[in-house]
Order: sequence, then structure tokens, then C-alpha cells
Amino acid sequence: MIDIKLIREESELVKENVKKKFQDEKLPLVDEIYELDIKYRNAKKEADDLRNQKNKLSDQIGTLMRAKKQEEAGKIKEEIGAISYKIANLESEEEKLASIIKEKMMVIPQIIDKSVPIGKDDSENVELERFGEPIVPDYEIPYHADICESFSGLDKASAGRTSGNGFYYLIGDIARLHSAMLTYARDFMIDKGFTYCIPPFMIRSDVVNGVMSFAEMDAMMYKIEGEDLFLIGTSEHSMIGRFKDQIVKEEELPITLTSYSPCFRKEVGAHGLEERGLYRVHQFEKEEMVVLCKPEDAMTWYDKMWQYTVEFFRSLDIPVRTLECCSGDLADLKVKSCDVEAWSPRQQKYFEVGSCSTLGEAQARRLGIRMKTEKGNQYVATLNNTVLATPRGLIAFLENNYQKDGSIKIPKALQPYMGGKEVLVPKNN
Repeated sequence: MIDIKLIREESELVKENVKKKFQDEKLPLVDEIYELDIKYRNAKKEADDLRNQKNKLSDQIGTLMRAKKQEEAGKIKEEIGAISYKIANLESEEEKLASIIKEKMMVIPQIIDKSVPIGKDDSENVELERFGEPIVPDYEIPYHADICESFSGLDKASAGRTSGNGFYYLIGDIARLHSAMLTYARDFMIDKGFTYCIPPFMIRSDVVNGVMSFAEMDAMMYKIEGEDLFLIGTSEHSMIGRFKDQIVKEEELPITLTSYSPCFRKEVGAHGLEERGLYRVHQFEKEEMVVLCKPEDAMTWYDKMWQYTVEFFRSLDIPVRTLECCSGDLADLKVKSCDVEAWSPRQQKYFEVGSCSTLGEAQARRLGIRMKTEKGNQYVATLNNTVLATPRGLIAFLENNYQKDGSIKIPKALQPYMGGKEVLVPKNN
């Protein structure tokens, strides 16, 4: 949510930003909010003026009563009663207008950074840089589900019976590899100075509304029937929610956290759940990083965070690239975002394994997260980034470390988490 001052003082800037996001249907909202804000401030000023008038009249009553001028005092009491009635009506109008303004403000997109490329959708995202050589070996790389099955490591048929399409069982060496990658990701971020957290996996609706847009919520979140609770789609949601309505000390910033959680997503409107594979599923696990910092430090942290993800994947011998998200591909709360994509030697193309975003003050403004400074309380900036989301990260690992004989090479960084094993040998050739 942007600052209402932008609409009061720079409404054309807000409109231009809406156009850059290709959301022209929201342009009338800017003018509507502008007019509603005028009405709100007028009502507030009138109510404040009446309160001052009421206080002055109240002071007169005491003087008149001491002078035994009861009749005059009675008339002033009647006048105060009429003023109180007007104040109550104005307060009701203020509350109503404030609610309408907030509802409309919640769908106005965040002002994007000047460096964000302009484009309608993800097809116009821009490649920034490649890290590692995207090699295509001289032997065939099987589909990742077939690699898993060669280790007796994947059972989607049973998961279909217990839970439906979009779920899976991981077994044996593949399950261990999955967990090893997450544990390594945890330690990797701890070594970077981040504090490890395990957050709640369910959050209330007021937190959901604070961390994401309504459209994202409808497409992603599972709601618990009969409860004001949602299953998280990423630990960022509950990690940022932890600071709801809190005031942190300026000297405590930046707050750097890394968190583990399962993640649950409906995948509504997605490209379809895979029948055999693990690329798009309802449930996965993730190591995330979250930063709260001063707004002026946000871009510095943004660059650090995506570079950590690149470094993590390169330590597992996985080539990656970074892709700048264009304006039309940015969620409404984001100022700037980039995807980290891993190389798929089987498909001979890159696919997304993580996303890094700075949201400016948007989430902090919605959730009331501020820092205490010498100049008063100010909103903080929030950022989030994927360290590892798996099984998608597992897919990238399997394809890039698959060897001609069907075995899986274990890079040195991961060997301590796999009992010292240097290679995994398939059970079923």
C-alpha cells in the first residue's frame, strides 16, 4: 500500500505507475481516492473544530454555574448537546470514508523502481547474467520422475490415493537428498549471519492481507474451514507477520532471518499440475530469507540476497541465471524483483527455482511495522528471497548431477549432509 500523500501531492506519478503496470482499469481509482480523501479531511477538520468549540463552551458552564446563572448555563448545555450530535455524525462519516479509502488503496500498486523494465507479462522479463556453463552432456538426461523412480524414490500413485493429484511421497535416498539440501540451505544462511527460525505454518486473515494482494491470496492460499486461519504459501508470510504492529529500534536494523517451512499452494490458474513429476505441486518445502531494514538500505540488501541464492546453487554445481521481472510481472506490493533460474540439461533451458523481491514500505505500512528514530516513528522496508524451494530445487540438482551410468554425483558442499557419500547408485536400472 502506497502513502496517501502520493495521491494527494503526486497523483500523476501514481497514475503513470499504474500505466507502467498495464492496469489502466485502476486509473479511475486514483481520482476517486483523491476526492474521498478531501471529504475525509474536511470531515475530520470540522469535527476537530467542533470539539474545540465544545471545550470552550464547557469551560463557560462552570463560570455560569458559579455565578448562579443556571438558565444561561442550560442553554449552553443544549448547544453542547447539538454539537456532540454533529461530532458523532462526523466521526461516523470519518470512519466510513477511512474504510472505503483503505479498501481502494489496497489495490493501488506500489511505485516500482526506476530500473524495472517495462513489459506486460513474464514473456518480457529480461535476462541479467549467467553463472556457470549451461552444459548439455553427450548422454540423455531422463525426466526427473524417472530418475527418482530408478532409486525407488518417488511414489505419486499412493499420494494420489491419500491426498489427490499434486502430492507425492519421497522415499529412501531421494528423500534423504531432499532433506539434505534443505539442511545445507539452512546452514548456508546461518553462515551468512542470518538467524534461523521455524515460524507458524498457519496465519490469520489480517496477516494475509498485510503481506500480499487479494488476487494473490485467492490464487494461492488454502483456508482452514471454520477458522480465521490460512495455510502459508511461503514462510515469508508468517515471518513478516511476526512484526505486525511492532516498533523496532533503529539500531536493531537490519533484521536478517532465514526460515524453514512447508508451503501449501492451490496453484489456481497455473499451467496444470503434473501427473508424474514434481515441478508444480500443492505442497513443497522451502528455506527462505527475510530482511527488515531502513528504506535507504533496501537496494543494497536486495543485491546481497539474490547473490546468496546464486552462490548456493553454484556450490551444488548447478548453472543459474538471473532474470529481471518486468513491470507487468511484478505483484502489486513489489518495488523490484528478479528470478533465479536453474539450467535444465534435459530441456536445454532455464526454469525458476527462486525469486528475490524488495517491497519497500508496502507490507510495513499494511501491518504497522515501524522503526523508532530521532525524527519519530517511520516504516521499515521488507525484502524476501528464496534460498531453496524443493522439490523444484531437487529437480535441478538431479538433472545437473546425473551421470551416464545413472548415478548421482554429490558435490563436496552436500557430502557432509549425505553421510559422506560422494555418489548415489540407482536401485533400478
